[in-house]
Amino acid sequence: MEFIVSASTDIGNTKRTNQDSYHVRVYRTGEGRVVFAVLCDGMGGFDYGEIASAYVVRSFFSWAGERLAGVLASDHPDQWLRSDWNSLIEYCNGAIARFASRGKHVIGTTLTAMLITQQRYSIVNVGDTRAYEIAEKLCQLTKDQTVVAQEVREGILTPDEARRDPRRNILLQCVGASEEVHPDFFFGETRENAVYMMCTDGFRNELSEEEIFQSLHPDRLTAWEVSGETERALINLVKQRQERDNISVITIKTF
Repeated sequence: MEFIVSASTDIGNTKRTNQDSYHVRVYRTGEGRVVFAVLCDGMGGFDYGEIASAYVVRSFFSWAGERLAGVLASDHPDQWLRSDWNSLIEYCNGAIARFASRGKHVIGTTLTAMLITQQRYSIVNVGDTRAYEIAEKLCQLTKDQTVVAQEVREGILTPDEARRDPRRNILLQCVGASEEVHPDFFFGETRENAVYMMCTDGFRNELSEEEIFQSLHPDRLTAWEVSGETERALINLVKQRQERDNISVITIKTF
């Protein structure tokens, strides 16, 4: 299985800085080629959200350089990923909180990290940055850790009501500003001829699921250049619809 990997980001219409951070890389391992991607949406005044998101991205890629090959070669990679990523998130949460306390700030970041191997995908998620699988349909792989998403799951709100709810951006937790962080983990089989997409809420707020599905369908993303052009076209559409947040998206096509 091969991969076409692309990523795009934009400061958006109103923000002074881009507080989204990301990195994506293809690794050659003893288990074949794999893709590791991390996307974070920082929050906090005085541009410190950018520091929080960049710190978490750097920390996860330092982990990948030191631990990824060994974890993939182990007998129980899912267990090691859970353990390693839990510990890393706990460490990042404490480090960001200590940094913020020196200036009496409250800063934090969402986190979505995704590892795609020849056989499986593994995701860890904190907050409302999402991961999707696009094949014959659009499937959200992560669950938003927000007030309204929880109320939808509890039957208090309908999905349509949640999209209009003024509390839709209120997070239940984030890395750096929560006393404890309890990440969600998701595992599944990697599909061939599929697109795995990660995005911050600024990318998806003004797009319908049908628009995302049609634009990022695997039959359309035939080359890296096409993926990048499509991402940028969607970002421009989002900006035209007056999205106020930073906008970031990562696409990984398998073939």
